[in-house]
Amino acid sequence: MRRVIDSLRTWARSIKRQIMVLWFSCRHPKAPWLAKALAVCVVAYALSPIDLIPDFIPVLGYLDDLILLPLGILLVMRLMPDEVLNECRFRATEWEQRQEPRPVSRMAAGLIVMIWLVALVCGWWFFARYLADESLPQ
Repeated sequence: MRRVIDSLRTWARSIKRQIMVLWFSCRHPKAPWLAKALAVCVVAYALSPIDLIPDFIPVLGYLDDLILLPLGILLVMRLMPDEVLNECRFRATEWEQRQEPRPVSRMAAGLIVMIWLVALVCGWWFFARYLADESLPQ
């Protein structure tokens, strides 16, 4: 059991490190535009204080953290040139050694709140239409 916990901690540290590599690559002048755009999306979501699918929802709450985030990281890493990744890995290692706090993406948090609000309004609208249709005489 101890080995499983240790391997999960190592994996979580690796994900945090990779997010910081992508964070630095978003700002790198030699990063291609497609890789940079995808990196911005992955980093913004990873650094957002709010999840798109809240963690308290059974299974689905952790699905984004366990599957979507690593897949996004992998895709961006494949699209990014090795030269850019090596420089950004070095910068991420320096950042980690200085023990600076992780940046927070408030814009992504705002976007996620907007998505939830739109989903709630659409759900309310569909529910209201359903009730209105049910009350019509047949």
